[in-house]
This record gives sequence, C-alpha cells and structure tokens, in this order.
Amino acid sequence: MRARYTVGARERHKKVLKRAKGFQASRHYRFKVAKEAVTHAMHNEYVARRLRKRDMRALWITRLNAAVRMEGMSYSRFIDGLNKAKVVINRKVLAYLAVTDFDAFKKYVEIAKAAVK
Repeated sequence: MRARYTVGARERHKKVLKRAKGFQASRHYRFKVAKEAVTHAMHNEYVARRLRKRDMRALWITRLNAAVRMEGMSYSRFIDGLNKAKVVINRKVLAYLAVTDFDAFKKYVEIAKAAVK
C-alpha cells in the first residue's frame, strides 16, 4: 500500500477552517474557498495593523492642535517650540495630558512659547 497524508492533511484543513469560523456561506466550511478567504483576511489584518498606527498618530495631532489653539498657539509652533527647548516627549503622551491633565499640558505650552520667542 502507498503512504497517505490523511492525518497531516486533516490537521491542515482543520487549522484553516478554524480560522474561517464566522465567515459567510461556503467560505467557512469548504476548504478550498476557506483557504483563499483566510489568506485574504490575514493580509488585511497585516495592513490594518499598520494603518491603525497612522490613524492614531493623526488623532493625537488633532487633539494636540485643538488643545494648543485654546492657549493661542498653533500646533506647528508648539512642536517647534518644544524642539527648540529640547523637550523630548512624544505626541501620544502630550495628547493624553491634553485630555486628562490640562494643567500639566499648559506647562508644556508655556515652555514652547518661551522657546519660540
């Protein structure tokens, strides 16, 4: 008798079908279709992880711009001021401070204003 790959094939099929759980129609129970759908889904996941980073940075910048404008300054002048003052703090933390602790954020604005003048 010839050797067969039944156990390995079944395991591979089960792995793909498990990932396809929740897909619509034949995409969640037919191996050939499910394999293609899972491959596309995994690619989209990969791309989305990178897009999420881009989206979050845009959100932080928008929040910072709004907060800084309340203090009579523009975002670009604020960042320029922080760079001239040699303050090393990222936009994520600044945006968090602008939302949660505005008094602490105001201190950074004052530092930036002093450095720009």
